Amino acid sequence: MMDDYEPVIGITGPDEGGQAAWLFTAFSVIIAGGKPLRITPNMPRDIEQIDGLILGGGADIEPLKYGQQRIERAVLTRDKRTLFEWVLSILFFPIYWLARYFQHTKRSPIDMKRDKLEFNLLQQSVERNLPVLGICRGMQLINVHFKGTLYQDIRGFYAEKSQVSSIFPKKRIVIKDDTRLCEFLQTDICNVNALHNQAIDETGDGIEVAARELNTEVRQAIEHRDYPFVIGVQWHPEYLIQISRQRNIFKQLVKAAQEQLHMQRVNTL
Repeated sequence: MMDDYEPVIGITGPDEGGQAAWLFTAFSVIIAGGKPLRITPNMPRDIEQIDGLILGGGADIEPLKYGQQRIERAVLTRDKRTLFEWVLSILFFPIYWLARYFQHTKRSPIDMKRDKLEFNLLQQSVERNLPVLGICRGMQLINVHFKGTLYQDIRGFYAEKSQVSSIFPKKRIVIKDDTRLCEFLQTDICNVNALHNQAIDETGDGIEVAARELNTEVRQAIEHRDYPFVIGVQWHPEYLIQISRQRNIFKQLVKAAQEQLHMQRVNTL
């Protein structure tokens, strides 16, 4: 049976930091029915070892890769938490809130070795039609790979209210109908978290915007029209595992990996 196989999902991250992101992304893959495999510049993996790829969050992508000079990185305003949110953190999320706070993925603003690793893995994955999910930085990397560009600093989108950084789902997004993401989330509007300071500017070749932030033009999700499963989300679903629709993103990734592997086996018979 196709569903008896647990596909191996490669999860990229930095050499230093990123422990929380790895743990919660790996857990999301496990409960979706897959086997997580950690990938970093000092611990690279061969493309033959994986059946699907998750490009994780972290350091900004080198701007020269999309034709820009590096500007000073934006500093996000830390959101003040309500009493209810503090209680929620204590009751349900103490481990991952603390882990995310102390083990963030941005130990350095640019990680050239990681850029090279992930661009190579992404190229090989799309050549093999492996499913790819980009998370935050990973979504931006997908867009750059297909010759798109980025806004290095998105503070200008928030003239009246400062851009905030929150692990809680406080940012409302609108999801485009007839997209795979709309199918996965089973809604055209929902709240997500926000831990980023950059965003997509010009979309790459074949890239379709699947979701936008409500009341701004900040792109919150993308899909590639020419591949079965190349999807990027600006938020961090691995920190929203308490929400079933967010878990479904990982479930659909694992399912796509199973289906692709099944097709490969059938074609070799």
